[in-house]
Amino acid sequence: QVQLVESGGGSVQAGGSLRLSCAASGRTVSNYAMGWFRQAPGKEREFVATISWSGGSTYYPDSGKGRFTISRDNAKNTGYLRMNSLTPEDTAVYYCALARWGGPSAQSNDYVYWGQGTQVTVSS
Repeated sequence: QVQLVESGGGSVQAGGSLRLSCAASGRTVSNYAMGWFRQAPGKEREFVATISWSGGSTYYPDSGKGRFTISRDNAKNTGYLRMNSLTPEDTAVYYCALARWGGPSAQSNDYVYWGQGTQVTVSS
């Protein structure tokens, strides 16, 4: 069993930055892709970023390209999401997730383990 714990969320003003962390425990996760998703009140869960097992491949939706950067440190069993130029539309609970395999994926069904989420609030 894998446990994922997110941290780094909080409240920032528009234009600000945050770095989210996702610490994994229970087993080594270096063979599996990781992803970040978010869910705003009244909206469906939305894909934010994904990274392959090695960190060599990443993928973002248009909403995050150029602003968000996903990374990982397999030696620390930890993933990260750096978010710059935040807007109020980025306000949501952010979840990290571990995939079934090593390739990056934007599909939530490809993820087996999920963290409990961390709140990000961006004020105008």
